[in-house]
Amino acid sequence: MNYKVLDVNSVIEYLLTIKAIETFFGSDTIKAQEIGDGNLNYVYKVSSEQDPEKALIAKQAVPYLRCVGEEFPLSRERMTFEIRALDKFYKIFPNFIPKVQHSSEEMSLVVMEYLGNHIIMREGLINGVKYTKFSEHISTYMSATLFYTSSLALSSSNKRELMDKFNGNTELCKLTEDLVFSFPFMEHETNDNENVTSNPNAKKLFEDFEFKEKVLDLKYKFMTQSDALLHGDLHTGSIMINKDETYVIDPEFAFVGPFGFDVGALLANLVNNYIHHCVVTKDEEFKEWLLQTIKEVLDKFSEKFLQYWRELKDSALCVSGYLDDRTSEVYKKRFVKNIIRDSVGFAGCKMARRVYGVAGVAEIRGIQDVTLRGEAEELALKIAREFVMNYDKINTSDEILEIIKNAR
Repeated sequence: MNYKVLDVNSVIEYLLTIKAIETFFGSDTIKAQEIGDGNLNYVYKVSSEQDPEKALIAKQAVPYLRCVGEEFPLSRERMTFEIRALDKFYKIFPNFIPKVQHSSEEMSLVVMEYLGNHIIMREGLINGVKYTKFSEHISTYMSATLFYTSSLALSSSNKRELMDKFNGNTELCKLTEDLVFSFPFMEHETNDNENVTSNPNAKKLFEDFEFKEKVLDLKYKFMTQSDALLHGDLHTGSIMINKDETYVIDPEFAFVGPFGFDVGALLANLVNNYIHHCVVTKDEEFKEWLLQTIKEVLDKFSEKFLQYWRELKDSALCVSGYLDDRTSEVYKKRFVKNIIRDSVGFAGCKMARRVYGVAGVAEIRGIQDVTLRGEAEELALKIAREFVMNYDKINTSDEILEIIKNAR
């Protein structure tokens, strides 16, 4: 079928031509509603009128950046990479990936299970909900997907085949390069310019060339390191969650890039939520839980990544017998420490870009009180700067927590 943009009516017509979808709904009458609130795509909940809990999610990419409009063209081929990433990640660890019922690269569309008993994690965290199993779940997801798509686990030929499948995602990589590492730190039309005008913190950020020079180092890592298959946009808005389950969604930014980028994106979002509770709710108990969760995520990620590595005797990087056991263990621990270090630097870029860049986060930009919002912005920039300036000196997760706590 030739590509066309679907709406609440035509999406039903299209889906009923697909055998798997017809089987799923049986003889039920189905309806669709547009529920997407993201920056890029249209998302429809397609459900049975007889049994509303019987539902699927249909997500279609359109040839422009949705949050800006048709005046910002963007290739719909990003959905091709989301479809491939969902398939790859599901094969590695299906517990954390929604099941895909149908996908079409031609239609730039994917249809997957409806997570009706889950909410977007960002919403839950803003409301002070503690997800006690999250650190276990997400550390498993990140360590497994990153390790098993890297040259530590794959043969050289399989790794290059993986790169060939994903490194055509050039537009979204360029979008990240611009909107995470460049435009938010300078005068630019895409920024939240109502907030930038006459804002002394914005002026200070734009003229902080020491900070911006370090950002360039991290941008270069993003542009050149082909470590593993990344989700590419792993924030708390890309996680569906409840007390018992965690699902990672929306990997349209997927590409083969630096290990620390996904870890850093998640770290940034957890810290942004901490800032929200520092400024708005002042809930000390929840803040403490967030800090403990950050520590657990990073420490468990490191432990699990190392354990996956220890279980393999050969990899494209290091063949059996090349190092003795002691040297090998020292090397591996140093390697993983550098992943965490890079993640801190990337987290700093991600936090700082959310302050004045085109896509803010509800934890900060959603604060209605102008004074409190300014306080949250200042705190975010302070932590972000410490992360970027000192990421390459970090040795433990406790040092990361100290940076966060001492910023107040």
